[in-house]
Amino acid sequence: MNGQMQQREAEPLGLSVHGLTYSFEGERALFDGVSFDIHKGEFVSIVAASGMGKTTLFRLLAGLLAPNAGTIAIGGGNASGGGRGNVVGYMPQRDCLMPWRNVLDNAALGLEMQGVSKREARQRVMELLAKFGLEGTERKFPHELSGGMRQRVSFLRSLLGGGELLLLDEPFSALDAMTRVGMQQWLLQVWEQHKKTILFITHDIDEALLLSDRVLVASAKEKPITAFESLPVDLPRPRNEETALGSRFVDLKRELLGRFGRIAAAGAEGGVMN
Repeated sequence: MNGQMQQREAEPLGLSVHGLTYSFEGERALFDGVSFDIHKGEFVSIVAASGMGKTTLFRLLAGLLAPNAGTIAIGGGNASGGGRGNVVGYMPQRDCLMPWRNVLDNAALGLEMQGVSKREARQRVMELLAKFGLEGTERKFPHELSGGMRQRVSFLRSLLGGGELLLLDEPFSALDAMTRVGMQQWLLQVWEQHKKTILFITHDIDEALLLSDRVLVASAKEKPITAFESLPVDLPRPRNEETALGSRFVDLKRELLGRFGRIAAAGAEGGVMN
């Protein structure tokens, strides 16, 4: 393990999940006894097949759903009792910007919901617009923005509205390839500046490896998920598009694909039906 990863291991926990179990009423469980830890300031991606419950996991972590069993602790405190918007910023797949609100008011929404006055919320947004590449857009409405710009507004809203943990659910999946590359680089820069704990969902293996300190892979093809396999990403930072061309990146991608192959094979041996 390199020095950077050793330093990360010494950090306090930003998120600790133990024995998490959840099922929708009358349906088969999505999670059964899942446990994992994320260190403060760590960037971790989750990669799993569609329909495995990744978005439901985020809703559980954000307090929008209550687990059937298990605990969720954020920043060292037990937060399994629900409603924790003041410590979690949740950015869903779609930007969900309100079309009748301009950039300034959309980005300020999370602060307003926490009881911050509209004037103070707007001021705090204005202070960050330039750093987020949004300077001069404060009076524009969502329909006037590109997909990448809308995602920046959504991320700023999540950053200001949440606290210690950011949950990003495939935020770049709807973007074209060139815009997506640019947004990946932008996200890395913002993360380096703010050092938030980030849990990131993606179906893109290259994206997961480029962004993350670790990648969590669902350890079974069939439901419920009982554990995640953890793959450390020992690539030096800062990273850019050239990182994906290096031999170490290729080796990590081969290992991650191999884990998927092993998982799929295990599922087939167990008689999983697609």
